[in-house]
Amino acid sequence: MNARCVSGTHSGRPGAWEGGALRPPPALRSRSTASGVRGGPRLRPAPPHVTRSGMVSPPPGAAARAWLRVGPAPRPLMGSQGGVGPPGNGGPGEGESGETRKLQEEGRAARGKRRKGKGKAGAGQGGKGNGAEGKPEPPQAKEETGMGAEAGPSAGLGKARERGGSVEEGARRLVRGDEGSAGARKEAKGRGEGKKEEWRVRTGRRESARPARAQGRGGQAWGRLAGTRAAMATAAEEEAAAAREPACRPAAGPALLRLPEELLLLIFSYLDMQALGRLAQVCRWLRRFTSCDLLWRRIARASLNSGFTRLGTDLMASVPVKERVKISQNWRLGRCREGILLKWRCSQMPWMQLEGDSLYISQANFILAYQFRPDGASLNRRPLGVFAGHDEDVCHFVLANSHIISAGGDGKIGIHKIHSTFTVKYSAHVQEVNCVDCKGGIIVSGSRDRTAKVWPLASGRLGQCLHTIQTEDRVWSIAISPLLSSFVTGTACCGHFSPLRIWDLNSGQLMTHLGSDFPPGAGVLDVMYESPSTLLSCGYDTYVRYWDLRASARKCVMEWEEPHDSTLYCLQTDGNHLLATGSSYYGVVRLWDRRQRACLHAFPLTSTPLSSPVYCLRFTTRHLYAALSYNLRVLDFQNP
Repeated sequence: MNARCVSGTHSGRPGAWEGGALRPPPALRSRSTASGVRGGPRLRPAPPHVTRSGMVSPPPGAAARAWLRVGPAPRPLMGSQGGVGPPGNGGPGEGESGETRKLQEEGRAARGKRRKGKGKAGAGQGGKGNGAEGKPEPPQAKEETGMGAEAGPSAGLGKARERGGSVEEGARRLVRGDEGSAGARKEAKGRGEGKKEEWRVRTGRRESARPARAQGRGGQAWGRLAGTRAAMATAAEEEAAAAREPACRPAAGPALLRLPEELLLLIFSYLDMQALGRLAQVCRWLRRFTSCDLLWRRIARASLNSGFTRLGTDLMASVPVKERVKISQNWRLGRCREGILLKWRCSQMPWMQLEGDSLYISQANFILAYQFRPDGASLNRRPLGVFAGHDEDVCHFVLANSHIISAGGDGKIGIHKIHSTFTVKYSAHVQEVNCVDCKGGIIVSGSRDRTAKVWPLASGRLGQCLHTIQTEDRVWSIAISPLLSSFVTGTACCGHFSPLRIWDLNSGQLMTHLGSDFPPGAGVLDVMYESPSTLLSCGYDTYVRYWDLRASARKCVMEWEEPHDSTLYCLQTDGNHLLATGSSYYGVVRLWDRRQRACLHAFPLTSTPLSSPVYCLRFTTRHLYAALSYNLRVLDFQNP
């Protein structure tokens, strides 16, 4: 019997052994079964012989019968796709008949590839090899891939004959398939070598970067591969350059964008904050155009603590108005982060002032100057300067004309130059000096000895009293008018029916008194001028009162009551809508919108065991600072 049949051909005629399963005739199958091939000892098959015409034939004689003994594979092998073929049904086996099944599978692979139009031959199971597709093979399939490559030419030529094509055409297709398989192997080898080289570079960089890890882990993470830092730096420079370039007005778009900028400013000025924010998301040019301060100025004047006074004066011209409006929403909603700037061991009654990026605070009989860090929510621990001169605690101080004017419990007034060591102190009152103010080269002071005095700040006349005013009551607070024509005193309201009285600064005569319905003991602990004709006061009667001298001196224009009936030690205003007060219990700081009666927000800064009054508070457009008995607190509204 002639057994030269591969890929479904027998003596050059298709259909003798169908399906390419290499099934022998029934007579030969029965003979093999009868002789105990499946259960008997396996014979080592002789290698197949390839003829000149490309046909595979077994060796003659007994070797042919052994070559045809096909038994079940002991275990299946993995192909290039990792699939497993069933034993005895087209799946490659490991044993005596494994080479025959590999030839069959290679023939199926060639037919499958040509049906898809790829024209490539590869090794795999069930005609699904990936060697010709240029993909790296798994390590388990390397041996099968090599054997399939050897059997590929025979399978390809057999399929060409089956379709009636020429042997040369089949050979050309197989050559292209071999080239694809070789390219895939080269690519897989290159990837493996690239991974090894990358691992070597990473290991070397890790060893060389150990001494420099303290400089920052971010740079180490991005600097593992060569050239990454340079690429990132170049990208950052290009982005910064693009940001610096002025955005051009879009050539195409709605007719609204082609209007002159003056008309656009007029139209956009009627938009509210939300509409301007959405408009800024349309394009880069509109984002920059809507960031103009003129558009946000009207919105900022209606916002809380945006840096604009009631008269429209901009107190923070260096900060963009849009940024201030954004932060003002945190003040309105009460969103902030609390922190502690300074601590001290013993209980004190501190007072503080702000000037630029510096904070001045009194501790016992000293005044210390600290510099803010760039975030504004922390201080440099080392003070810039220490100003001393009082024998007892500093009760109050102000900053004026590069001087610190302080009032002490020893009855003295101290004058310190901020940028030098010049210090002068002189006796001003018999008892402790509770308050002091200075404007236009004039110093006014109030004391527990029921007097208020006027002093010059000129260097040649220091310590010379200009006027002594008998207030008939202890003076707790004092303030000079912005017009430098008068000053107001707040007393304990024990010897007079009105604790607020206005005096002429030049003559020392009483001009008027404010209010007439104060209960006894409703002393005024803090008073401040907001404008030449308006002022604010607070004290023991738990009210904040707003006075307008143009309307009436007998009754306040507006008043706000402390909800918990606590004494109000201090107050501060932004000159427009925001008002902040400090209470006597639990360090409560309250924010008020002067357009409303009710309190806007309350922030208790101490707990029950450490209950403390808020002796002094100051704020900027981004932070609020409160001085308590044991520490200095900050409320950060910029980064809540």
